[in-house]
Amino acid sequence: MIYNERHTLTVINEYVDQFNNHRPHQGRHQRPPNHDPAVITPLNKPVRHRRRLGGVINERHRTA
Repeated sequence: MIYNERHTLTVINEYVDQFNNHRPHQGRHQRPPNHDPAVITPLNKPVRHRRRLGGVINERHRTA
């Protein structure tokens, strides 16, 4: 539920950040649009879970 204009902008900004910086894209081989190929993700590290927008968006990534 959206309460007011400020809340709307917060929701949109969270979604845009998640879409561009975290969400994997099939056409980019499961990498987000802003992926830096120089950054190597360690596969032996634990996975962290982050809830955004009260759990509407969920992110998982490996710790550094």
